[in-house]
Amino acid sequence: MPLDGVNHSATEHTSLTAAPLTSDGHLPHVVTPQAQRPLQGYLDAARHYAEAVLPSCGGLLFRGLPIRSAGDFESFIGAFTSSLVSYEFGSTPRSQVQRQVYTSTEYPPHQHIPLHNEQAYTREWPMKIWFYCGQAAEEGGFTPIADSREVYRRIPSRIRERFVRKELMYVRNYGNGLDVPWQKVFNTQDPAVVERYCRSNGIQYEWKVDGELRTRQVAQAIAFHPRTGETVWFNQAHLFHVSNLEPSVRETLLEVVSEEDLPRNVCYGDGTPIESEILNEIRDVYGLLAVQFSWQQGDVMMLDNMLAAHGRTPFKGRRQILVAMAEPYGTDRPC
Repeated sequence: MPLDGVNHSATEHTSLTAAPLTSDGHLPHVVTPQAQRPLQGYLDAARHYAEAVLPSCGGLLFRGLPIRSAGDFESFIGAFTSSLVSYEFGSTPRSQVQRQVYTSTEYPPHQHIPLHNEQAYTREWPMKIWFYCGQAAEEGGFTPIADSREVYRRIPSRIRERFVRKELMYVRNYGNGLDVPWQKVFNTQDPAVVERYCRSNGIQYEWKVDGELRTRQVAQAIAFHPRTGETVWFNQAHLFHVSNLEPSVRETLLEVVSEEDLPRNVCYGDGTPIESEILNEIRDVYGLLAVQFSWQQGDVMMLDNMLAAHGRTPFKGRRQILVAMAEPYGTDRPC
């Protein structure tokens, strides 16, 4: 349907149409052009619609717009925000494509990336995240999404209460050929810069005898959306925990390093272990709520990072999905 109920001029009003992807009316809404025109001709309508609808639906899929390159992608998201952020304190390998546009996580094609909210393992995160399809995979390679409000509601109350009470401690060991080196995570070669960042963000740091870095940070299990006030499940315990690794990978890693030296792990905020059974229940909830679609070249998906989790399914063939993030927010920072 046309974008009724949104304050457009007559020209803007007829440039785009939108409808939910699924019959339940929730995320994402698919936004498509009603007539062909240059990209600039859609930007005002797209921005106004996102401002009106994103806080309720959580995700938009723009399809059929003339977005053909990383430059077009950056121009498009520039209509929504002027506060793109760099990928600092990241947890996965990415390559910078231009300025603040990055590749999506560069894990091997056979690996599944569980649903998660971007940087929910720390106390500051981007409020918005965009994905651009430069090339869809021959097979698979979906970016499933799920409503984080519904994830919170579906997780049993006994688990919610325990996670909220104890919070979560994320432990990371950088480099050593096993994970992203600290130099890339913190975008510096200077240990003093790392230490300043850690101190200002409530992160405990430790330089090990081999010169590598270990960090620990206690972070939230849930969060409250600053605009809507809604409660969302907002952590990456199910992803960081050693139980997320394939059994063969886990066994091999533990033959090489001790559990405290695993590239990443998580426990309760008081240092006690999280029960694998609980994490499996959480994974089951994500699985039940996952919504996925086939990428088409030129697609752009815009998510409210607190309202919508995202992931990746395995794929075959070449796949190019680019990512940009914006609007830093956190427990100690206003939106």
